[in-house]
Amino acid sequence: MTRTIPLHFVDEEQLKHGYVNQSVWLEMSGFTARPGSHCLLPSADGELDQVLVGKPETFDTWTLGALSQSLPAQKYFLADDFSADIATKLCLGWVLGQYRFTRYKQLADALPELDFPENVDDRYVTAAAEATYLVRDLINTPALDMAPQHLAEAAQQLAKHFGAVCEITQGEALVEKNYPMIYAVGQANSAPSAQTPRLIDLRWGEAGNPTVTLVGKGVCFDTGGLNIKAATGMKLMKKDMGGAAQVLGLAKMIMQLKVPVELRVLVPAVENSISSNSTRPSDVLTARQGTTVEIGNTDAEGRLVLADALTEASSESPDLLIDCATLTGAARVAVGAEIAALFCNDDETADALLAAAEGVDDPLWRLPLHKPYRAMLESKVADLNNISSTPYGGSITAALFLHEFIQEQRPWIHLDLMAYNTRSLPGRPEGGEAMGMRALFELIQTRFGHDSSDRAI
Repeated sequence: MTRTIPLHFVDEEQLKHGYVNQSVWLEMSGFTARPGSHCLLPSADGELDQVLVGKPETFDTWTLGALSQSLPAQKYFLADDFSADIATKLCLGWVLGQYRFTRYKQLADALPELDFPENVDDRYVTAAAEATYLVRDLINTPALDMAPQHLAEAAQQLAKHFGAVCEITQGEALVEKNYPMIYAVGQANSAPSAQTPRLIDLRWGEAGNPTVTLVGKGVCFDTGGLNIKAATGMKLMKKDMGGAAQVLGLAKMIMQLKVPVELRVLVPAVENSISSNSTRPSDVLTARQGTTVEIGNTDAEGRLVLADALTEASSESPDLLIDCATLTGAARVAVGAEIAALFCNDDETADALLAAAEGVDDPLWRLPLHKPYRAMLESKVADLNNISSTPYGGSITAALFLHEFIQEQRPWIHLDLMAYNTRSLPGRPEGGEAMGMRALFELIQTRFGHDSSDRAI
């Protein structure tokens, strides 16, 4: 019978006094109980007997995120006692750290296993991990295999699994149903193909429950259009549908954990390509709302497709409206690649989301919807320009552009995220990433879930 190996967290003092008999081994291993480090202790017969792990000052989701890839492929258990909250975080981080993108390259080496403590919220760990894996898989898949059609198929698979309804509007039907800016951005690929622009519309939940609508930017590849990107700027543009991936992952969590809401998900799925019928700089488009928009730059296309989707989302006055988008490089300059920028028109909602983010180790940072900057979006020939007249505050002016298409009296959250880990961190391998998804779920569950007080996290 395979033995389950204990994981012991130790600090420097515990190491000094509790492992005297192993002092020579520990010294030779260079293990000093530094947080983030570990040491394999052998038994007398040379088998792995236990693992010592440097105890951090604070346990969080990422404490075991590196160990779940680096330990020998055996079965382990937590030898220390933890509260349900901390135990759930540790186990979630363990699972998130074992993610691998294997669609094109199989990895044969086995991974270690962790026996979860009895007080772990297994349902939450499973749902959060599966949702995160979905987001990562969708983002990591190159545009050849993640065109608008494939993104729509991912939504349809979710709908089928959870008994939701998913409607797809594509091609010239977008014009007929008055989604002109979605069509305009994607029309360079308007011939019948996997790249044809689409609007994905998923609905789930019982009528009469609180209404939550999620909108995700689904630009499956962004060349920049006629304002074409440089090679370095285009390299990672398979991730420009990261907002769409995130709202699909969030929807999966909501449906899997049966949060009592009436859920709607809208994803404008397009490719921003170059062709003879591409949208040109200085073109003027009329949005679904009726607002006219001058195209100052074809590489500011995400806000155009989101505008039509947000107009439709706002038409039903949901109790909470959320959009997620890889919208601006300016947000990355402001807060870096590892934090999503938060914009919100309601202070109470923003404060609740920031508290949720801190509670589940899913960082966000609020930036202002500074209304005086709205003047920077003025156009001499249309109601709005899709870019600012200055190079400063680009994430704020982009958020203010979106703000034009929502109902001010309803809480609205806008996340401007990287959707990609530019470096590997514990539990967060380099590549596609959900950023702020678990925080958003926590806000929705806390605000609308009937049994939120029973949650471990």
